[in-house]
Amino acid sequence: MSSVVKVVQPTGILDGTKAGDFRQEVAELVQSNADIILINFQDVTFMDSSGLGALVLALKTIRAAGSKMYICSVNEQIKMLFELTSMDRVFEIFSTREDFESEVLSTR
Repeated sequence: MSSVVKVVQPTGILDGTKAGDFRQEVAELVQSNADIILINFQDVTFMDSSGLGALVLALKTIRAAGSKMYICSVNEQIKMLFELTSMDRVFEIFSTREDFESEVLSTR
């Protein structure tokens, strides 16, 4: 059985000004019946509490639809934010997209 994987790839700064667009994009992917949504932080340079809040809401939306959410390629600032808020225990985070693909997709 093949899973439908959709990728959200925010860029720049994920803060209050971009959080609404981010949540909208995630909601659209959930409605498109994605089984797995990967949030790729490769091009995100900074995230504040508004961005973190948008991620938590995205996770709730995705779980409510019966799908799974993963995160990959976070920089040191975002990694530190996750650790300080204990969100690193809530989100499943992979160092790279390749790590995500080898660990998650190869087991399906």
